[in-house]
Amino acid sequence: MLDDRDRKILDLLQADAGISVSDLAERVALSVSACSRRIQRLEESGHIARRIVVLDREKMGVPTTVFALIKTAHHSDEWIETFRRAISGIPEIVEAHRLTGNQDYILKIVLPRVEHYDVIYKQIVRKIELFDVSASISMEILKSGSAIPVGYAD
Repeated sequence: MLDDRDRKILDLLQADAGISVSDLAERVALSVSACSRRIQRLEESGHIARRIVVLDREKMGVPTTVFALIKTAHHSDEWIETFRRAISGIPEIVEAHRLTGNQDYILKIVLPRVEHYDVIYKQIVRKIELFDVSASISMEILKSGSAIPVGYAD
């Protein structure tokens, strides 16, 4: 079971995974060793899956976001696995979700410019048959982040 201090630790680590244990301990009113043990326990329990660095997309040369909506005529486990393998080797595809509704999949693709989408599109369709693909270009990011709410965790 997580307590309020655990949740606060998780929240602070989401905001800055590079925060020192001593700063973290001070912010949650724990000793450094107690805070360190809690972090280790949260890692061992799987609440902390990994620690990452978030790169600046402008500085990395991929400021453009395209969302590709995909329909397929195939829904077998074998096709899904082939699709997963086809997109896993394309680093510009940073997220992929299987959907309910009128579309089967959505891909979040980061690109140096809109014109580069055609390169990615061709890489995908060379590897797997798709029924329909439509793309939408993100005009503005209104909210972005990877932090998730910590209040629901047990």
